[in-house]
Amino acid sequence: MRRADESQRNKSLDSGIAEMEELPVPQNIKISNITCDSFKICWDMDSKSKERITHYFIDLNKKENKNANKFKHKDVPTKLVAKAVPLPMTVRGHWFLSPRTEYTVAVQTASKQGDGDYAVSEWSEIIEFCTGDYSTVHLTQLLEKAEVIAGRMLRFSVFYRNQHKEYFDHVREAQNNKMLLSVKDNSGSHGSPISGKLEGIFFSSNTEFNTGKPPQDSPYGRYRFQLPAEELFSPKTNLYFADFYCMYTAYHYVILVIAPKGSSGDEFCKQRLPALDIANNRFMTCSEDEDGRLVFHHAQDLILEVIYTDPVDLSLGTVAEISGHQLMSQSTVNAKKDPSCKTCNISVGR
Repeated sequence: MRRADESQRNKSLDSGIAEMEELPVPQNIKISNITCDSFKICWDMDSKSKERITHYFIDLNKKENKNANKFKHKDVPTKLVAKAVPLPMTVRGHWFLSPRTEYTVAVQTASKQGDGDYAVSEWSEIIEFCTGDYSTVHLTQLLEKAEVIAGRMLRFSVFYRNQHKEYFDHVREAQNNKMLLSVKDNSGSHGSPISGKLEGIFFSSNTEFNTGKPPQDSPYGRYRFQLPAEELFSPKTNLYFADFYCMYTAYHYVILVIAPKGSSGDEFCKQRLPALDIANNRFMTCSEDEDGRLVFHHAQDLILEVIYTDPVDLSLGTVAEISGHQLMSQSTVNAKKDPSCKTCNISVGR
C-alpha cells in the first residue's frame, strides 16, 4: 500500500487517524444471516500484522449513497467502530438498519495507538446486500400493539369487496366468473413479509356502529361484491395476523389473512405470519352459537383489511351499486406507514 501524499496524511491526522502500511486490507467480504435489523459479516486477511489489529471500521450506507465520498471517522454516525473480535461478526440492532433496504458496506482494519489515534488499512471493496422482512417475532410485537387499541367486538355477517363496474364485467367475461388472485401491494409496514409476495383477494368486514351493516361509502369503487361470511371464514380456514399500521391519521389498520387449510397461501403464511385462534382473538372471530351456527365478530376500533388466498366465484354472492360516495382519500393502495406513530411502530425500523 502506498503512503498517502502529505495533504491526505494531514487530513487523516486531523481526524485522529494515521495510516500504516502493515495493516492488512480485508478481502473477500461475505454477508450472511441477514434479518430485518442484523447481519453477519466476515472476510479474509493477510496474516501479516494481524495481531496488531485492535478494531474494525465498518462503513455502512444505504445503497443510494454508495457514490458518496468516504467520511472522516469522527464525523458520521453510520460508521461502526467495533473491537476486533473473531469472525464472523454480528451487526445487530443498529439504528441505521431498516427492513427491506439495500445497503453497501466496506471495511478497514485499525490499530489503536497509545495517544488515542488509529492506524488504519485501506478500505476493502464495497459489497451490496439487502435486509430482510419482519420475522414472526417482530410481527408478534406489532400484534400485541394492535390488541391494545382493538376495542370491543361487533357482530358482522358478510365480507365485501368494492371495485369499479369494469372490474366485475371483466371477471364475468374473461375470468369465467372468478375473481383471481393478485400480489399484495406495498402498503403498510415497510418490513411486512407479505408485501409484493403474497397473492390474494382484498375484502373488508367492518360495519357501521349504528346499523351493524357495511358502510355505504368506499374508496375503491361504486360497485360492491358481498357474500356471507361463512363462504370465506370457517373452521376449514386458518387466520393469520399480517400487519398493523396508520397513514398519518387517527385511523389504524390491521391486515389479516384468511387461508383455506392446506392451500398454497396457507403454507406461505405458516412460515411467515403469527397464526390466530379463529374463535378467540382480538381482531376477527368465527365461533358457533348454541344451535351450532357460525357467528362472526370484528374489532370495533380498527379498520380490518382481509386478504383471502383462493379465487372466489361471483356466484357465491351479489354485486350491486352502493348509494354512498367513493372516498378516494381513504384508499390504502400502496399507502406508506407513518414512521413516527408510537402506537403502531416497533423499534426495528419502519
